[in-house]
Amino acid sequence: MEKFTRLDGLVAPLDRANVDTDAIIPKQFLKSIKRSGFGPNAFDEWRYLDHGEPGMDNSQRPLNPDFVLNQPRYRGASVLLARENFGCGSSREHAPWALQDYGFRAIIAPSFADIFFNNCFKNGILPIALPAAKVDQLFKETEGREGYRLTVDLEAQTVTTPSGEAIAFEVDAFRKECLLNGWDDIGLTLRHAGKIKAYEEKRRQSEPWLFV
Repeated sequence: MEKFTRLDGLVAPLDRANVDTDAIIPKQFLKSIKRSGFGPNAFDEWRYLDHGEPGMDNSQRPLNPDFVLNQPRYRGASVLLARENFGCGSSREHAPWALQDYGFRAIIAPSFADIFFNNCFKNGILPIALPAAKVDQLFKETEGREGYRLTVDLEAQTVTTPSGEAIAFEVDAFRKECLLNGWDDIGLTLRHAGKIKAYEEKRRQSEPWLFV
C-alpha cells in the first residue's frame, strides 16, 4: 500500500449527501477482484450519459457535462470534498479502489459510513471528518476559486487552506501509523514474517504428517 504522509492536492467538490457505494462504483463492475482499473468507472452513472458495462471503451462514451468531475477545472483532483454520510450502502471494498484509481488520496466530509471509512484506511485513502460548518466553508472556497488546493498533513493532522488556515482533524493513532508506513492488513502480517516462518518450521518438526 502506498504511504500517505503529506498531500498538496487540487480539490473537487461533490455537493451531495448520502452518496452510496453503488453510486461510487455500480454493481456491474464488481466482477473483478483486482484493486486497479476501476477509476474510469468511478461514479459511472453520474459521469456518463449512457449505461456502462465492463469492457466498454470509456474514452468513446458520452460524458455528462453537468457532473462536477467532468468539468475541466477539477481534472486531476486528488482531494474529494463531500457531504454527510459519504460511502453509505453496501460494504464493497471496490468503492475505495475506484476512488483511489481515479486519483483521490483524501476525502473530506462531515461524516462517513463506518465500513467505507474503515476500507479507506486499508487502501491508502485518508478520510477526514470535519465539522459541517468547516465543510461548508471549504465548499464555498473551492467553488469560488479555480485551482483551489488543500495541503493535508497526516503527521500534523491538519488541513491547510490557501490562506494559511490550518484546520485540525482527529485520526485513530493505529490507523495513522498504518497510513504513514503504508501498512495494509497483509503488510502488518508480513512484519512478523520471521516469527511465522519459525512457527511453521517448529510445526514441521513436531507434526511432519501435516506437511506430507
